[in-house]
Amino acid sequence: MSERADGPTTWALDISDVSAGYDGHKALEGVTFRIEPGCLAGLVGPNGAGKSTLIKIVLGMLKPWSGEVSIFGRAGKPRPGSVSYTPQVDLVDWQFPVTVSDVVLMGRYGGLGVVRRPGVRDREIAASALERVRLTAMADRQIGELSGGERRRALIARALTQQGDLMLLDEPFAGLDAAAQHDLISLFQSLVTEGKTLFIATHDLSCVDEDFDHAVLLN
Repeated sequence: MSERADGPTTWALDISDVSAGYDGHKALEGVTFRIEPGCLAGLVGPNGAGKSTLIKIVLGMLKPWSGEVSIFGRAGKPRPGSVSYTPQVDLVDWQFPVTVSDVVLMGRYGGLGVVRRPGVRDREIAASALERVRLTAMADRQIGELSGGERRRALIARALTQQGDLMLLDEPFAGLDAAAQHDLISLFQSLVTEGKTLFIATHDLSCVDEDFDHAVLLN
């Protein structure tokens, strides 16, 4: 990713010489890049390039072997509530008996603590997120009834309820046709105009080249 000399004083995401892996096997080596606030950035690379590994590091789920990660100027684990996350769609059990509204509301649980239950404000935030992704009419449906594109939007709505300024999305375009992919890109671009920073892992270089502000390439 290109970096400007007059870049922001605080980067949304600053990765400096990060190396990491599992069980002694290296997955990333010497990764360095910066993402400015309020942009749509892609994390591009073939399967096995380390995209999901890097996302886990940013989320604080995996400690790097070396290097440093800073999110909005804070090094180490992200500040609670600063990062929202959308996993790969095939990691979700879509046959679990729960409604779309319930899935979206789950995004609020991380900030509630052990004993607190979702309140009126939490449900308002979830309803607003559903409206934002145009799924209000499907709020009471079982998640297994959703199409591929609708499932992605439900997960994005859940991420929106987390209210992080940095959003990480892992392969949101996988398996989608061109129309559904275009629909998601339009949503992402509108979120950027509202001040969000989106960092999206994908193996589809063409959409990144055409529609994204920046790209990070992992070989």
